[in-house]
Amino acid sequence: MSAVEVPPTPVAVEQPKASAASGTKSFLSGGFGGMCLVAAGHPLDLLKVRMQTSTEYKSTLDCFRKTLAENGIRGMYRGMAAPLVGATPVFAICFWGYGMGQKIMRKVYNLSPTEALSTKQILFAGGFSAIPTTALMTPMERIKCTLQVSSGNGAGAAYKGPIDAAMGIIRSGGITNLFKGTCATLLRDVPGSVAYFGAYELIKKSLTNQSAGQGSISPVAIVTAGGLAGMANWAVAIPPDVLKSRLQTAPDGKYTGVRQVFIEMMRTEGAGALFRGMGPALLRAFPANAACFLGVEMSLQFMNKVW
Repeated sequence: MSAVEVPPTPVAVEQPKASAASGTKSFLSGGFGGMCLVAAGHPLDLLKVRMQTSTEYKSTLDCFRKTLAENGIRGMYRGMAAPLVGATPVFAICFWGYGMGQKIMRKVYNLSPTEALSTKQILFAGGFSAIPTTALMTPMERIKCTLQVSSGNGAGAAYKGPIDAAMGIIRSGGITNLFKGTCATLLRDVPGSVAYFGAYELIKKSLTNQSAGQGSISPVAIVTAGGLAGMANWAVAIPPDVLKSRLQTAPDGKYTGVRQVFIEMMRTEGAGALFRGMGPALLRAFPANAACFLGVEMSLQFMNKVW
């Protein structure tokens, strides 16, 4: 008679409550994750925007040295108030949109909340998340980029903060001026979000054998998957981000749209200009998005315990 086989003790991985995370939980956890992202990544984001909108910098290090010499350490956080205040609703809507995209896929393919999504279903949900996010992302990015390059032009230097910058933008072109670059933002964020959430879920699955909505993972796995997902996002999104930054920081009336920005850039600077700022973008991407997903997963785990 063979001995009774005792099943191995499972690794302590907490499973969420029976139902998948609600839209409210996705909204709240996404907002907290966005705040973590901004706090961790803003200085390198500032360098990225300055390199994209000026030709005076030879490298990321050169941009850092000149910015530090000109404005001091506080200058590295110029323009952070707008994305920090805006991070909560923007990322809340982003992760809510991602959750809604997953629900759409589950409904279309008649999947239960506990069944794993396929790769194409995850990619659809990621791309879908960018659509509702753009309505808030565009004005926030417009204000942020204007403030980040403010010390480099006479007009922008007068702005004292995000509210002052927003009022100046509205005075110069009306409320619609805040939404300058909407198409460029969509052009950046739809493919970028496909890469972002797709990379996160696929790397997460490879590390833990868990798919979207199937439980929590260790902080090390979250940081690894989140950081690499951020780099995947920017590897795809940097060319349209360059176009968006140029469009949003240009004097009013200079460009009719993102197409004209692209044509002018190709004519005067060549294709290499589309990848300007890639260095600081990728440097920022890992720590910032590792912090974002860590904030999302930990806050979601906390809510699943108490809610």
